[in-house]
Amino acid sequence: MTVDTENQTRLYGVCDYYDAESLLTAGERRVLGRLRSFLDEKARPLLADYWERGEFPDELAGPLIGLDLMEPAELRGPEGSPARGIYQGFRIFELARTDASLATFYTAQAGLFRTAIRVGASAEQQAEWMPKVIDFSLKGVFSLTEPDSGSDIAGGLSTTARREGDAWILDGAKRWIGGAATADVLAVFARDTADGQVKAFLVDRDAAGVTLEKIHRKTALRMMQNAHITLDGVRVPESMRLHNVDSFRDVAAMLRAMRSDVAWIATGIQAGAFEAALRYVTERKQFGRPVGSFQLVQEKLARMLGNVTSSLSLVVRLTEQQDKGIYRDQDSALAKMQTSLLMRETVALAREVVGGNGITLDTDVARFHADAEAVYSYEGTHEINALIVGRALTGESAFTR
Repeated sequence: MTVDTENQTRLYGVCDYYDAESLLTAGERRVLGRLRSFLDEKARPLLADYWERGEFPDELAGPLIGLDLMEPAELRGPEGSPARGIYQGFRIFELARTDASLATFYTAQAGLFRTAIRVGASAEQQAEWMPKVIDFSLKGVFSLTEPDSGSDIAGGLSTTARREGDAWILDGAKRWIGGAATADVLAVFARDTADGQVKAFLVDRDAAGVTLEKIHRKTALRMMQNAHITLDGVRVPESMRLHNVDSFRDVAAMLRAMRSDVAWIATGIQAGAFEAALRYVTERKQFGRPVGSFQLVQEKLARMLGNVTSSLSLVVRLTEQQDKGIYRDQDSALAKMQTSLLMRETVALAREVVGGNGITLDTDVARFHADAEAVYSYEGTHEINALIVGRALTGESAFTR
């Protein structure tokens, strides 16, 4: 369904040059408009100070959750059908064009944790947990990455799970887990010592044997609180095991669905950096003229817009395919790979045209420039995603063994 936006004020304007916004319904635009107002009025004034301190603005969490963005009542279709993928994508885009940490915070629940429950939980578990996930009364995080295993997590996952009667004993460590300190449960992936296969468990954050340490000295996503988690003899009841996760193949199905969220984040970061740079060069004067009147600056603006437009076209089409039930590893991998690559160039160009002021937080550009580095790597590095695409193209796996 499309809406006629000719006589309406567009949300995205110049950063959505080919008007992908026209794919949204009027109701979806209203919800996104409320999010835009909240971000502009409440969030944006706080971002530079919190980013510099390396703290998350906790006072934003409750009001953001209260906007009812995950499954807005007004967007639910017949028989409670979920919000459309295009709306969910633009929700991520809107958050990321304001701040990457805010986008990561929200998608940790709405994307990562929700997907873990949707794909990994049994029907009975979903019936109990999914409503609580949607209204944030059960907050969780996706705990897969380990200190010594990131790209090679499929074969290198070393956290173990040992069955003891009606419970499991977990031992190991997880790293880079965003939002763990404020979650109720940790969706922990561990290797079953009996059959060597990967299983998944919802672990109470405050359970005996669970230790969380904040990761300090980060130069990207400074507001997002990432944790190093140690699991030492943690006891988890069988009822808290995700019953549909019996191998890494099931985990891969989650990653296939979630990787598109990161592509939307990378696209939103580009839009935010481009908009910030455009504002600056139209206001800043040098040699008696606006910086935006110089030929070389205009060339860089055009390249940034081309990158944003290409990325937005890519993620919109991927989302349309996924709404049809088409999920392929190579599709989400290509989107994450390409949007992240273009993101790197876009934020660098934005910093360049803003000049020396581009390394300060006052113009927003520096924040996007630094945060992009984290997004470039998480949910699969450029190389890993390229190899997934290459395997699909050639039928040959180039992954090391």
